[in-house]
Amino acid sequence: MYLFRNIVLAAVVSGLVSGLILTVLQSYATIPLIIHAETFEGKGEEVGHSHSHAHDEGTPAHDHGEEGWTPADGTERFVYTAASNMLAGIGFALILLTAAEALGTLNGWRSGLMFGLAGFLAFSLAPGLGLPPELPGMPAADLAARQLWWFATVALTALGLGLLAYTKAPTLAVLGILSLVAPHLWGAPLPDTHETAVPLELHARFVASVFATSLLFWAMLGTVSGVVRARLRGGEEAYSNGAAEPVR
Repeated sequence: MYLFRNIVLAAVVSGLVSGLILTVLQSYATIPLIIHAETFEGKGEEVGHSHSHAHDEGTPAHDHGEEGWTPADGTERFVYTAASNMLAGIGFALILLTAAEALGTLNGWRSGLMFGLAGFLAFSLAPGLGLPPELPGMPAADLAARQLWWFATVALTALGLGLLAYTKAPTLAVLGILSLVAPHLWGAPLPDTHETAVPLELHARFVASVFATSLLFWAMLGTVSGVVRARLRGGEEAYSNGAAEPVR
């Protein structure tokens, strides 16, 4: 129970810190690009309608239902984005710390950073190679198919990295390499059309910004997790020694 409490505490601290830092980075790097892309959404619908009417006169290209609520620009958007990023950070930190404990725990900021970089490779870079981050107004494949491919890619990438890092047998190393490349050989689900009014340069800047901010987020998440986990381990050792004294 003491170990579980410390893992949760380390996850909360690292998730809050890294989530807040990510929000600040996004405020300057990605959110302005998203707001800019939103100005092309109407034009994108016109392009989609033209494409749809050329192939099927009876089927509309877009659903024009009522738009859902979205936070206003400025402080409100920042607060909701920060809350979302912090919750996601806590969840990712729990996954990172659990995996680290299963493989021998974190021994400080260096080991934490290594696990953070592995998290970036598994959760961000590898899936992003097949499904790059999208801007508003861009076409996308079926959501269920994208989610399935994303989860499979994350799992196989994590498995491949683990086999390469923690095994020495050549057969397992080959299996690890196959796990890394298998999702990309299979291929990510693609949309029916790539027509969009969003400029290619804007999308390229957005993808680069997302990868950069994600790298910093995972590096910070792993580093803080390693530092906090190492500090809390001293209390675990003292508790274990104290509990063992009466038995002696």
